[in-house]
Amino acid sequence: METAVQQLQGVPINHYLIFCGLIFAIGVIGVLIRRNVIIMMMSIELMLNAVNLLLAAFSVHHGDASGQVFVFFIMALAAAEVAVGLAIIIMVYRNTKSIDIESLHKLRW
Repeated sequence: METAVQQLQGVPINHYLIFCGLIFAIGVIGVLIRRNVIIMMMSIELMLNAVNLLLAAFSVHHGDASGQVFVFFIMALAAAEVAVGLAIIIMVYRNTKSIDIESLHKLRW
């Protein structure tokens, strides 16, 4: 029975590049097209997860654990980003009764 690392090394790195590129592109499109703040935050999380997956794949491919350490820090950063982002969304919703990004022009001075 093969270990998980040996199974991951059996998949060519090109497959990871294509898959992560597609996930990242879906995230970019979600940020650029959608106007809902929650959808935009989910799209940012998709982009971060695509980068995490690619870093882990390169880490396994090269036999070095530094990519996995970066993944850990990016996951911590993403958790903090979600906490702060949701707090901002809640405050915006309390003031405007909407989470639509177009309604934020009311918050300007």
